[in-house]
Amino acid sequence: MKEGIRKEIVLGEKVTAQLHQGTLKIKGPKGEVERNFAHPIVALSIDNGKVVLVAKKSTKTQKMILNTFASHIKNMVDGVKEPYVYKMKVCSGHFPITVSMSGHEFIIKNFFGETVPRKTTLPKAAEVKINGADITITSSDLEAAGLAASKIETAFRITKRDIRIFQDGGYITQKPERR
Repeated sequence: MKEGIRKEIVLGEKVTAQLHQGTLKIKGPKGEVERNFAHPIVALSIDNGKVVLVAKKSTKTQKMILNTFASHIKNMVDGVKEPYVYKMKVCSGHFPITVSMSGHEFIIKNFFGETVPRKTTLPKAAEVKINGADITITSSDLEAAGLAASKIETAFRITKRDIRIFQDGGYITQKPERR
């Protein structure tokens, strides 16, 4: 019979973790992130400033799930220490594009002269700042920041035109660095 696997993730200074019915909540100096890790194969526990993941057997599937959970938890811990930042640029060559935020809704006006504004709803965990043609997305949750950036980029999607000529749109210029 194969032996179990155990992984420990150190939280570090000023970072605390709470576990309640499979939901892990990590708080730090720059934010708070919450995620559900309820799974029958991997057991989570908190012990002396560490998050401990345990799988009973070391099968390929259990290793895969355990390592995925460990990566998610490391991203959560890194995010509450220093938030993740995506930078985007709005480019317009044909019509002047206007972008704005209304609550959690991102609004694009006058894209290729369209009369109806394009809208997309962004995650609440992501903070979006617009400064002229520059858009900055900040969040302690890596997935929320990435989802917001991709939703904005998708809202600028062009169809039935040659993208080599019509290069108007919103593009990701900088992604968070790997930590």
